[in-house]
Amino acid sequence: MAYQHTIPKPGKLSEAGKRVYKEKLQAILEPDHIGEFVAIEPDSGRYFLGDTGANALITAQDAMPNSLFYLARVGYPAANKIGGRSLKTRLG
Repeated sequence: MAYQHTIPKPGKLSEAGKRVYKEKLQAILEPDHIGEFVAIEPDSGRYFLGDTGANALITAQDAMPNSLFYLARVGYPAANKIGGRSLKTRLG
């Protein structure tokens, strides 16, 4: 049976992860790891890098199977983006 986590307050994990990244990891990671993904366990401050978000999270989950992680992309405001072009733009 899979282990499930319940986040007590919506946004708590995200807020804590962003804080750890900004206060502790940004200066360490940004000089050499721009564009890589980082999975952060906010309570301990441990982090795991990967060339994709999935790789970072798999490495993190293998090392800390009972933890939750915040995913970020080093040097970017968000790990991923949602977007596209309109059909009108593509056709004309």
